[in-house]
Amino acid sequence: MLELRSITAGYDRRAPVMRGVDLTVAPGASVGLLGPSGCGKSTLARVAALLHKPDAGRVVIDGEAARGWRHRAPRAQRTAFGVVFQQPRLSADPRLTLTNLVAEPLRAAGRGSEAAERVRELAATVGLGEDLLGRRPHEVSDGQLQRACLARALVLRPRWLICDEMTAMLDASTTAALVHAVEEYRRESGAGLLAVGHDRVLLERWCERTVHWDELSAPLEVR
Repeated sequence: MLELRSITAGYDRRAPVMRGVDLTVAPGASVGLLGPSGCGKSTLARVAALLHKPDAGRVVIDGEAARGWRHRAPRAQRTAFGVVFQQPRLSADPRLTLTNLVAEPLRAAGRGSEAAERVRELAATVGLGEDLLGRRPHEVSDGQLQRACLARALVLRPRWLICDEMTAMLDASTTAALVHAVEEYRRESGAGLLAVGHDRVLLERWCERTVHWDELSAPLEVR
Protein backbone atom coordinates (compact mmCIF):
# COMPACT_ATOMS: atom_id res chain seq x y z
CA MET A 1 0.00 0.00 0.00
CA LEU A 2 1.16 3.51 -0.83
CA GLU A 3 -0.33 5.92 1.69
CA LEU A 4 -0.10 9.70 1.81
CA ARG A 5 -1.32 10.75 5.24
CA SER A 6 -2.20 14.32 6.15
CA ILE A 7 0.31 15.77 3.71
CA THR A 8 1.04 19.49 3.90
CA ALA A 9 3.59 20.57 1.32
CA GLY A 10 4.81 23.38 -0.90
CA TYR A 11 7.85 25.50 -1.49
CA ASP A 12 7.29 28.09 1.24
CA ARG A 13 6.21 26.93 4.70
CA ARG A 14 4.21 30.13 5.09
CA ALA A 15 2.10 29.36 2.00
CA PRO A 16 1.84 25.60 1.32
CA VAL A 17 0.10 24.48 -1.86
CA MET A 18 -1.81 21.78 0.06
CA ARG A 19 -2.83 21.07 3.62
CA GLY A 20 -3.72 17.76 5.25
CA VAL A 21 -4.15 15.74 2.05
CA ASP A 22 -4.78 11.99 2.20
CA LEU A 23 -4.46 9.64 -0.77
CA THR A 24 -4.03 5.87 -0.96
CA VAL A 25 -3.01 3.56 -3.81
CA ALA A 26 -3.41 -0.16 -3.25
CA PRO A 27 -0.87 -2.66 -4.64
CA GLY A 28 -1.67 -3.39 -8.27
CA ALA A 29 -4.27 -0.60 -8.43
CA SER A 30 -4.33 2.35 -10.80
CA VAL A 31 -5.43 5.72 -9.45
CA GLY A 32 -5.80 8.86 -11.53
CA LEU A 33 -5.38 12.26 -9.87
CA LEU A 34 -7.26 14.86 -11.91
CA GLY A 35 -6.90 18.59 -11.51
CA PRO A 36 -6.17 21.86 -13.32
CA SER A 37 -2.68 23.18 -13.92
CA GLY A 38 -1.14 24.81 -10.85
CA CYS A 39 -3.39 23.15 -8.27
CA GLY A 40 -0.60 21.22 -6.55
CA LYS A 41 -1.09 17.73 -7.92
CA SER A 42 2.46 17.51 -9.31
CA THR A 43 3.84 18.52 -5.92
CA LEU A 44 1.82 15.72 -4.33
CA ALA A 45 3.19 13.29 -6.93
CA ARG A 46 6.75 14.32 -6.05
CA VAL A 47 6.00 13.81 -2.36
CA ALA A 48 4.63 10.35 -3.14
CA ALA A 49 7.81 9.44 -5.04
CA LEU A 50 10.05 10.67 -2.19
CA LEU A 51 11.37 13.53 -4.34
CA HIS A 52 9.93 16.37 -2.23
CA LYS A 53 9.87 16.48 1.55
CA PRO A 54 6.48 17.53 2.94
CA ASP A 55 6.19 20.13 5.66
CA ALA A 56 3.92 17.77 7.61
CA GLY A 57 2.37 14.34 7.23
CA ARG A 58 3.75 10.93 6.35
CA VAL A 59 4.35 8.76 3.31
CA VAL A 60 3.96 5.07 4.10
CA ILE A 61 5.28 2.52 1.61
CA ASP A 62 4.16 -1.07 2.05
CA GLY A 63 3.59 -0.49 5.76
CA GLU A 64 6.88 1.33 6.40
CA ALA A 65 7.11 5.09 6.83
CA ALA A 66 9.44 6.92 4.46
CA ARG A 67 12.81 7.42 6.14
CA GLY A 68 14.31 10.05 3.86
CA TRP A 69 13.84 12.12 0.74
CA ARG A 70 15.61 12.18 -2.60
CA HIS A 71 19.12 10.71 -2.27
CA ARG A 72 18.78 10.48 1.50
CA ALA A 73 15.98 7.93 1.19
CA PRO A 74 17.09 4.33 1.80
CA ARG A 75 17.85 2.62 -1.50
CA ALA A 76 15.11 0.02 -1.00
CA GLN A 77 12.49 2.76 -0.68
CA ARG A 78 13.97 5.05 -3.32
CA THR A 79 14.09 2.32 -5.95
CA ALA A 80 10.55 1.15 -5.22
CA PHE A 81 9.39 4.03 -7.45
CA GLY A 82 9.57 4.67 -11.15
CA VAL A 83 8.70 8.23 -12.14
CA VAL A 84 7.90 9.75 -15.53
CA PHE A 85 7.61 13.54 -15.72
CA GLN A 86 5.74 15.79 -18.13
CA GLN A 87 8.72 17.35 -19.88
CA PRO A 88 11.28 14.74 -20.93
CA ARG A 89 13.87 17.32 -21.95
CA LEU A 90 14.01 18.69 -18.42
CA SER A 91 14.41 15.22 -16.90
CA ALA A 92 17.03 13.84 -19.31
CA ASP A 93 20.76 14.58 -19.14
CA PRO A 94 21.53 16.01 -22.61
CA ARG A 95 25.02 14.49 -22.52
CA LEU A 96 23.80 10.89 -22.33
CA THR A 97 22.85 8.64 -25.20
CA LEU A 98 19.43 7.05 -24.84
CA THR A 99 21.12 3.76 -23.93
CA ASN A 100 22.93 5.42 -21.04
CA LEU A 101 19.82 7.37 -20.06
CA VAL A 102 17.81 4.18 -19.66
CA ALA A 103 20.67 2.36 -17.92
CA GLU A 104 21.49 5.21 -15.52
CA PRO A 105 19.46 3.86 -12.54
CA LEU A 106 21.02 0.40 -12.92
CA ARG A 107 24.53 1.83 -12.82
CA ALA A 108 23.64 4.04 -9.84
CA ALA A 109 22.41 0.92 -8.03
CA GLY A 110 25.62 -0.99 -8.80
CA ARG A 111 23.93 -3.25 -11.35
CA GLY A 112 25.60 -2.03 -14.51
CA SER A 113 26.25 -5.60 -15.69
CA GLU A 114 22.51 -5.93 -16.36
CA ALA A 115 22.35 -2.81 -18.50
CA ALA A 116 22.85 -4.12 -22.03
CA GLU A 117 20.19 -6.83 -21.83
CA ARG A 118 17.73 -4.73 -19.87
CA VAL A 119 18.00 -1.74 -22.23
CA ARG A 120 17.31 -3.94 -25.27
CA GLU A 121 14.33 -5.50 -23.53
CA LEU A 122 12.83 -2.18 -22.50
CA ALA A 123 13.46 -0.52 -25.85
CA ALA A 124 11.18 -3.15 -27.36
CA THR A 125 8.64 -2.74 -24.56
CA VAL A 126 8.25 1.02 -25.07
CA GLY A 127 8.56 0.94 -28.87
CA LEU A 128 11.96 2.61 -29.10
CA GLY A 129 13.90 1.51 -32.17
CA GLU A 130 17.41 0.20 -31.54
CA ASP A 131 18.70 2.65 -34.13
CA LEU A 132 17.79 5.47 -31.75
CA LEU A 133 19.61 4.14 -28.69
CA GLY A 134 22.95 5.68 -29.66
CA ARG A 135 21.46 9.14 -30.09
CA ARG A 136 21.34 11.95 -27.54
CA PRO A 137 18.18 13.81 -26.49
CA HIS A 138 18.59 16.66 -28.98
CA GLU A 139 18.72 14.11 -31.80
CA VAL A 140 15.29 12.58 -31.13
CA SER A 141 11.70 13.81 -30.92
CA ASP A 142 9.81 14.53 -27.69
CA GLY A 143 7.85 11.32 -28.12
CA GLN A 144 10.98 9.22 -28.64
CA LEU A 145 12.64 10.81 -25.65
CA GLN A 146 9.59 10.20 -23.47
CA ARG A 147 9.67 6.54 -24.49
CA ALA A 148 13.25 6.42 -23.23
CA CYS A 149 12.23 8.16 -19.99
CA LEU A 150 9.51 5.56 -19.44
CA ALA A 151 12.04 2.78 -20.06
CA ARG A 152 14.32 4.43 -17.47
CA ALA A 153 11.44 4.49 -14.98
CA LEU A 154 10.86 0.75 -15.49
CA VAL A 155 14.47 -0.39 -15.55
CA LEU A 156 14.69 -1.24 -11.82
CA ARG A 157 11.32 -3.03 -11.89
CA PRO A 158 9.62 -0.64 -9.43
CA ARG A 159 6.63 -1.62 -7.30
CA TRP A 160 5.06 1.82 -7.75
CA LEU A 161 4.79 3.99 -10.86
CA ILE A 162 4.19 7.74 -10.72
CA CYS A 163 3.26 9.25 -14.08
CA ASP A 164 3.05 13.02 -13.76
CA GLU A 165 1.38 14.40 -16.91
CA MET A 166 3.39 11.78 -18.79
CA THR A 167 1.49 12.22 -22.06
CA ALA A 168 0.66 15.94 -21.94
CA MET A 169 3.14 16.86 -24.68
CA LEU A 170 2.56 13.82 -26.91
CA ASP A 171 0.39 12.98 -29.89
CA ALA A 172 -2.44 10.47 -29.66
CA SER A 173 -0.53 7.49 -31.06
CA THR A 174 2.45 7.96 -28.74
CA THR A 175 0.10 8.47 -25.79
CA ALA A 176 -1.64 5.19 -26.57
CA ALA A 177 1.67 3.36 -26.93
CA LEU A 178 3.04 4.60 -23.60
CA VAL A 179 -0.16 3.90 -21.70
CA HIS A 180 -0.16 0.40 -23.19
CA ALA A 181 3.46 -0.12 -22.08
CA VAL A 182 2.61 0.99 -18.53
CA GLU A 183 -0.39 -1.31 -18.38
CA GLU A 184 1.60 -4.28 -19.71
CA TYR A 185 4.21 -3.68 -17.01
CA ARG A 186 1.53 -3.42 -14.32
CA ARG A 187 -0.14 -6.62 -15.50
CA GLU A 188 3.14 -8.53 -15.39
CA SER A 189 4.54 -7.05 -12.18
CA GLY A 190 1.53 -6.13 -10.05
CA ALA A 191 2.83 -2.58 -9.62
CA GLY A 192 0.55 0.19 -8.40
CA LEU A 193 0.08 3.36 -10.43
CA LEU A 194 -0.59 7.00 -9.61
CA ALA A 195 -1.29 8.86 -12.86
CA VAL A 196 -1.51 12.64 -12.56
CA GLY A 197 -3.15 14.74 -15.24
CA HIS A 198 -5.78 17.23 -16.36
CA ASP A 199 -7.34 15.09 -19.12
CA ARG A 200 -10.42 13.53 -17.56
CA VAL A 201 -11.18 11.29 -20.55
CA LEU A 202 -7.67 9.82 -20.58
CA LEU A 203 -7.51 9.23 -16.83
CA GLU A 204 -10.96 7.66 -16.65
CA ARG A 205 -10.14 5.29 -19.51
CA TRP A 206 -6.71 4.48 -18.12
CA CYS A 207 -7.29 4.16 -14.37
CA GLU A 208 -9.60 2.03 -12.25
CA ARG A 209 -10.33 5.01 -9.98
CA THR A 210 -10.03 8.73 -10.68
CA VAL A 211 -9.92 11.27 -7.85
CA HIS A 212 -10.45 14.96 -8.51
CA TRP A 213 -8.17 17.30 -6.62
CA ASP A 214 -11.20 19.01 -5.08
CA GLU A 215 -12.34 15.67 -3.62
CA LEU A 216 -9.27 15.16 -1.47
CA SER A 217 -9.93 15.16 2.22
CA ALA A 218 -8.77 18.63 3.24
CA PRO A 219 -9.18 22.15 1.86
CA LEU A 220 -6.29 23.18 -0.33
CA GLU A 221 -4.63 26.47 -1.12
CA VAL A 222 -4.02 27.00 -4.82
CA ARG A 223 -1.14 29.34 -5.71
